[in-house]
Formats: sequence, structure tokens, C-alpha cells
Amino acid sequence: MAQTTGRVGASQIEIEYHSPAVRGRAIWGRVVPYGRLWVTGSHSATRLTTDAPLLFGGRELPAGRYAIFTIPGKGDWEVVINRDWNQHLTTQYSRNMDVLRFTVKPIRQKANQERLRYEVLPLGGDSGRVTMSWEKVRIDMPVSQSPTQ
Repeated sequence: MAQTTGRVGASQIEIEYHSPAVRGRAIWGRVVPYGRLWVTGSHSATRLTTDAPLLFGGRELPAGRYAIFTIPGKGDWEVVINRDWNQHLTTQYSRNMDVLRFTVKPIRQKANQERLRYEVLPLGGDSGRVTMSWEKVRIDMPVSQSPTQ
């Protein structure tokens, strides 16, 4: 189990997740199949908690606790934020509980990230990003303070 926290503007963001290791395995398209919903960690859904409304991937996300899922692709990835944050793997997932979805482009990295890692990175002012890195792939999820706050 791992956790990361950070601030974007006045908003506190916390992410709780299980951090699997690469251990020499082929990850993308093998351990994590392309085109299928993934908990973006292991064992249980990755949990995102925010104490204030955010724009997450350019879409309004009210304060609260959520599950982060992704659908990795060979090209783009889809990020899914779901209301049911207390799920085991994807067996309890219901699309009806989705709050928002958006697309990101994976970034290939030269260095290997052995254990899956999330970071909350403030970029100044009211903007930042949440990143997930594992093996030689990173995704950046843009975050900013909601104008409705």
C-alpha cells in the first residue's frame, strides 16, 4: 500500500494505491492488457480524495472520494473517475457510477520505474497534475482549482 498527497491551489489531494513491481515482466499489453479497464494499481481501486472541487482532466470534480481507473491503449489512454471508491479490482465496477472520463497520451520514459508510483505535482498558481508512472510509461492528468470554489 502506498499514498501520496499534495496541494493544487487551495485544494488538498490524496491518492491511496497498491504499488506493484515490474519484476522483469512485460507490463503493457501483457500484465495490463490494452483496451480493458484497469484499477491503475493492484488489488483494489486506486482512491483519490479531494477536499475541494477540482477541474480534473478539464472536467468538474466535486470534493469527495473517488476511484481512479484507466483503460490503457497502444495510443491514447482513457482515465475514468468513479464514485464507488471502495472496490476490489474491477469486479464491482459500474459505468453508471462514473463521474467523468477524459483521454491522455502516455509518455514513454527511458528510465524504468520499478514500482508503480503516483505523484501530485503543483505547477504554480491554481494548476498542477497527478502523474502515474510504471515501467517506462507515465501518464499526466491535469488538475486545477475549480472556478466554482
